[in-house]
Formats: sequence, structure tokens, C-alpha cells
Amino acid sequence: MPHIPIYQVDAFTDELFKGNPAAVCPLEAWLPTEVLQLIAAENFLPETAFFVPTGQPGHYELRWFTPEIEMDLCGHATLACAHILMNHLGWDMHQISFHTQSGVLMVHKQNERLVLQFPARPATAATLPPEIAKGMGVYPMEVLKARDYLLIYHDEEIIRNLRPDRSILDQINLDPGGIIATAKGKTVDFVSRFFTPQASIFEDPVTGSAHCSLIPFWSQQLGKKTMTALQLSARTGKLYCEDAGDKVTIGGTCRTYMEGNIFVA
Repeated sequence: MPHIPIYQVDAFTDELFKGNPAAVCPLEAWLPTEVLQLIAAENFLPETAFFVPTGQPGHYELRWFTPEIEMDLCGHATLACAHILMNHLGWDMHQISFHTQSGVLMVHKQNERLVLQFPARPATAATLPPEIAKGMGVYPMEVLKARDYLLIYHDEEIIRNLRPDRSILDQINLDPGGIIATAKGKTVDFVSRFFTPQASIFEDPVTGSAHCSLIPFWSQQLGKKTMTALQLSARTGKLYCEDAGDKVTIGGTCRTYMEGNIFVA
């Protein structure tokens, strides 16, 4: 019976059951998109990542799926793929290139940490839709938008204590984007949370792609290029960030939770 290897990884954490879980499925060739989406729905994790070798050593085509849609960019599942390649599939070099909808994304190993190089997505001033204003419950000091709405709040405790009303936020469709709530941190440079209206997983535990907008914003606000960040979901995650102009780097660690096979026939 045909089978696909599958790994489950907790990303942006050094502890099991923390960070953001991702499924990783190495493929020899692409399956139909509808099959990939069905696998992601069956896994019911924030993201399922699939990669296929290009034929050039260290280069892979990579795609990401939530239980509902294919994503344009995902940080934690990219980190998880690099972790699996380096720790389970024998890739012994310190760099991997992933060819994606968002261009070629580099991941390199830096001691025990994996570091993503992603495109920067600076956010610009925006008007907050009434559904988000009402649904978040606390009006932000500032509103910006790139792929995601970026809501700036006064302090970390506001972010920690946010209790968005999903019944209101689900009235708006932001696919493939979401809502980032952020503030200056107490023990790190900045903190955030990430919400996706109408998605089966409403709050994403740790959102690497959101930091493509968070890093340029906080770099300018704080006057520094290198920063640390916490995502304050129930699972929490720590990210090591750097503003590199038109790129950002996002570092973190991973833990493997599970290894197995999917039977698709």
C-alpha cells in the first residue's frame, strides 16, 4: 500500500507541547493539490508542509497548507522542514533552500538554532474594519496592514489578556491573512498574538510569517536591528529576530514529537 512519511514537529520552542505544531511530509513528486489539502485537513494542525527535491542538492520545492487553504508563506512549518531534513533525513550541510510561492527561502543552522531568511513585509497605515474593532474588544493605538492587520497596543498585559469575540471576527474573511496584536515586551523586545477569523484554528500558537511585518515595525520603533520576541499564545514561542532591510531573519529551535506514515490508497 502506498505511503507517505510524516513527522510532527513543535517549532519555535525547545520544549515538547510548546511552540507551534506542524506536520512535515517529504514527497518524491507532487501529489494533486486536492490530495495535499485533504491530508492537511485530516492532520488538523495549524500547518502541514510538503516538500519535493528539485534535483539540486539542498534545494526543495515547498508548499504549506492549513486545514482549509494553501498558504503563501509560513515560518514555523519551514523551520520544521529544515529540522526534519537536518535531524532525520541525513542532510549534513548547514543551509537549505526552499523554493516557494514567496520566492527562495533560505534556512541555515547556527549552533542549535535554525534561522529563516524571509522577505520583509513592512506594514503601512490602514483603517480598521469595524468587525475587527468590535471583535478585538480593545481599540489599538495604531493600525497598519501588510498581508495581515497589525494592531499596536500600549503594553504587554493588554496582549496577554486579549479575549477576542470570535463570533464577531468571523464576520470578516482575511484569507490568507490574519490579525496581529503586538506591544513592547517586558523581558523581550516585543510580544504578539495572531488570530485568523473563519479558520478552524482561531489563534495560531507561533506565527513566523507575521514577523515579516513585526520585525520592520519594531526595529524602527526601538532603533535596533537584533531583537527577541515572544508570541503569547497558550503554547507560547520564542523567536530571535533581525531586520536585514528587504529581508528579515527569524531564528528558533524545534522538537520532534512524532514519526510515522500516511496511507493514501
